[in-house]
Amino acid sequence: MSRTPPAQAESRARAVWRWLLALAYLAAGVLHLASPAPFVGITPGWVPAPELVIALTGVAELLGAVGLLQPFSRPLRRAAGIGLALYAVCVFPANINHMILDMSSPDPKLGWAYHGPRMLLQPVLVWLALWVSGVIDWPFRKGRAA
Repeated sequence: MSRTPPAQAESRARAVWRWLLALAYLAAGVLHLASPAPFVGITPGWVPAPELVIALTGVAELLGAVGLLQPFSRPLRRAAGIGLALYAVCVFPANINHMILDMSSPDPKLGWAYHGPRMLLQPVLVWLALWVSGVIDWPFRKGRAA
């Protein structure tokens, strides 16, 4: 029985997760552009021109997903990963605002079963974008540069 070397298994896992993350961002980007109203509704009040910001976030998601999936340029893939990681950090205030709006209403629509995991998984999305794009190897190859 042959065993897959750890580096090859990691490479395969990274590719699978890169595709899953890219498909999620492709879907989110399409939703931001095709149906912006729900996203505008959770945008914090201090964000200027929320409709434009939502459209630009949709474009950013689409470009990031394409950058992750393109097979031609490793630097472009890494740039897409960094961009999507920064994107996940930048939209976190909207996620917090969404949670506050929903949980403070007399009849929360999504509740803690949705908002709790969403809040906890936001840092994982940042890490995942960096890992699948090859920017970081942590925690799989401690002590080695990426």
